Amino acid sequence: MAKKSGFTRLLWRSLLILILFSVALVLPFRWIDPPISMVMLERSWQQRGTNYQLDKRWLSWNEIPRHAALAAVVSEDQNFPNHYGFDIKAIQKAFAERERRGSLRGASTISQQVARNMYLWTGRSWLRKGLEVWFTGLVELCWPKQRILEIYLNIAEWGDGVFGIGAASRHHFGINASQLTHWQSALLASSLPSPLKYNPAAPAPHLIARANWNLGQQRKLGGRSWLATLE
Repeated sequence: MAKKSGFTRLLWRSLLILILFSVALVLPFRWIDPPISMVMLERSWQQRGTNYQLDKRWLSWNEIPRHAALAAVVSEDQNFPNHYGFDIKAIQKAFAERERRGSLRGASTISQQVARNMYLWTGRSWLRKGLEVWFTGLVELCWPKQRILEIYLNIAEWGDGVFGIGAASRHHFGINASQLTHWQSALLASSLPSPLKYNPAAPAPHLIARANWNLGQQRKLGGRSWLATLE
């Protein structure tokens, strides 16, 4: 009985240490800009021995054009201001579509994408999915929505070695993010589901169609004023 009690205490202590450690990985970035993400580290490791270089330029929230932020939210997570990390309706739609078509489309929120890009490896496994749920909850608990979106726009992958909207603006259009037009922002946002496939600087018809849809959705949602709840 004493052995069982000792094991239980050890188990609870280990669990507490893991919880505190994960909180320590998330909470400081409420105020500190993260220098790198797990996806950046993984890409660098995969390309070791080559001339691969990370192109990243951190932009504060005030340096990111609001129309660019809006375009990203419209493209990736239109319920972002309202949910707590998980969009239940989008998940239900994804499973309903799976029943019809036999394939599961993505239903990840911006918060989920931030959690896995910042802290997890790429790939599919139940362990990774469980950790994604945990870190998504921590991100939502520790960071305000504006901070989540700011970090997302700075760590999102926009090409081979290109991370963040600052680097993406220069890489694809040769300009600073502050100079992005609404159309360019829509192209960048519309390429996010497959950033290594689409080229915003020379958009294919499918990407042009997605960008036009993005602009239309922005107008339907009320434009930049729709993001005011985050500020």
